[in-house]
Amino acid sequence: MDVYDRLGVRKVVNAAGTLTSLGGSLMESETIEAMNEAAKSFVYMDDLMKKAGEIIAEVTGAEAGLVTSGAAASLTLAAAACMTGKDSAKISKLPDTTGMRNEIIIQKLHRNVYDRCLRASGAKLVEVGDTSETKIREIEEAINEKTAAIIYYVFDPRPGVFPLEEVIKIGRTHGVPVIVDAAAEVPPPENLRRFIVMGADLVLFSGGKQILGPNDSGILCGRRELIEAASLNAFPHADCIGRSMKIGKEQIVGLVTALERYVKKDHDAEMNRWIKTANYIAEQLNTIPHVESHVIVPQSGPRPLCIPKAEVRFDEEALGVSTSDIVKQLREGNPAVEVTSIRDKPMIHINPQCLTDGQERIVVERLKGILKQYTDR
Repeated sequence: MDVYDRLGVRKVVNAAGTLTSLGGSLMESETIEAMNEAAKSFVYMDDLMKKAGEIIAEVTGAEAGLVTSGAAASLTLAAAACMTGKDSAKISKLPDTTGMRNEIIIQKLHRNVYDRCLRASGAKLVEVGDTSETKIREIEEAINEKTAAIIYYVFDPRPGVFPLEEVIKIGRTHGVPVIVDAAAEVPPPENLRRFIVMGADLVLFSGGKQILGPNDSGILCGRRELIEAASLNAFPHADCIGRSMKIGKEQIVGLVTALERYVKKDHDAEMNRWIKTANYIAEQLNTIPHVESHVIVPQSGPRPLCIPKAEVRFDEEALGVSTSDIVKQLREGNPAVEVTSIRDKPMIHINPQCLTDGQERIVVERLKGILKQYTDR
């Protein structure tokens, strides 16, 4: 009986990906061992944060780096840094931004639930463009003496979004920092350096996704003066907005251990394993009446590479059951099986990224068992 059994909490077979709501990812044994070692001694947290920042800078190619308590915290601290700089009076004043540069420009097409992480700093969002596109003049006309930064979300590459390369050019021309949210943009590993090389001023990543660090860890990297400003706004300092975003010595050690391990991995072998697993799932599900499945490897948008997935389409009318009901039954089992629903379409995506050896068979058998009650009628 493991800890979750003792607590009476159902475990999940995660065929949806590195979702924070499912715990992020599964850490490797070396990372867990490093965290256990870290738990056995006291350290000066400033010293540990400084060393971790140096490792992040080395891996990302940035001038400096900072460990945070997650990508959401990185957004808040990035915004704070752009508004306060290293001015202690401004730092202690947040989230009151009266008299500061406190406006962050955001494309309307990029509005999402993570905007509140920027607003938590006291920043005010200035929306540009509309739901179809953003034009260069709209961004440039929004820049004024109150502009602190421009935010860009890499995970949302929908048509009409003004491209990052051009946003960075605008930022440089007008002396406005560009913050890049690349929380889940790993893989490919090249993305750890890609946005810095492009000229972004601040870039953030989640530590708890494919880097396989603790779920409550994140990375902020970029220009030295901005990272120094973010650090002054962050734990372990007390009189700052980031004091509530505490990160433990164990998480810091876990994050840098996982990061160093990640860049040394055989990423081709990892991708081949995912493709093999996705192919197995697709082939098995194609044997079910009124079900069609194939493997997709998305290549569109700014991501050079995405995770391969088994795309499964249901003939709801022939089966006599809705896709949402199938997903519900998967979720209600023990263990629960979590997949990704595709909005307004009778299909799901099965992501092999977080499946451990043998769990692909659990996913297949559970789906076969659920669908059998409809195909046998």
